[in-house]
Amino acid sequence: MPWCDDCSKFWNPNSLPPDGTCPTCGRVIGEPPDTHVPWHFWILVAAAVVYLGWRVVQGIEWLLS
Repeated sequence: MPWCDDCSKFWNPNSLPPDGTCPTCGRVIGEPPDTHVPWHFWILVAAAVVYLGWRVVQGIEWLLS
């Protein structure tokens, strides 16, 4: 957890601004939080697209029969 010497306070890394500065005094106290999207999220998105695409195909077949 980042510690600010000027404010004498521990900060939660998620409560820091994107640039890693102290919200009270503006001093740099930590590295910016990692904000990239995990790789398994994209697998979930791809699976949802394939599933919904297949359901659309089934729906069109149902309408045509």
